[in-house]
Amino acid sequence: MEQRVSLITLGVQDMANTAAFYERLGWARVESPDGVVAFDLIGQTLGLYPLDALAEDIGVAPGTLGRGAVTLAHNLRSKEEVDELMQRAEAAGATVLKAPQEAFWGGYHGYFADPEGAIWEVAFNPFSPLAEDGAFCWNGYG
Repeated sequence: MEQRVSLITLGVQDMANTAAFYERLGWARVESPDGVVAFDLIGQTLGLYPLDALAEDIGVAPGTLGRGAVTLAHNLRSKEEVDELMQRAEAAGATVLKAPQEAFWGGYHGYFADPEGAIWEVAFNPFSPLAEDGAFCWNGYG
């Protein structure tokens, strides 16, 4: 298995509302004829899929999927960008779980939940600057 993630799928109950949330954040939807709402990322894709259909595909009852302790992170180039994105997320319908602040590890971050409860960390990590195209590498490139 290669060391990468190709697709992140969020099982959601309200496809229209959740897709609209990500569009309000400025993301562009990619057309998909199979019931998935997809957003291309740098080298990956975020897919929204009906929770019941995801459970059926896995072969389990929807209630067994629950909510896992998973966070998705979006790194930015400055503390100011973190503040701006957190404000934009809240205006788009996110619930702010932790307002942007200095982090114990030396960076700056905050957390929000999308309308379905998926948790996002928005962070500036001075130890892992982003590549020109926005790609992230733990401890930076070099």
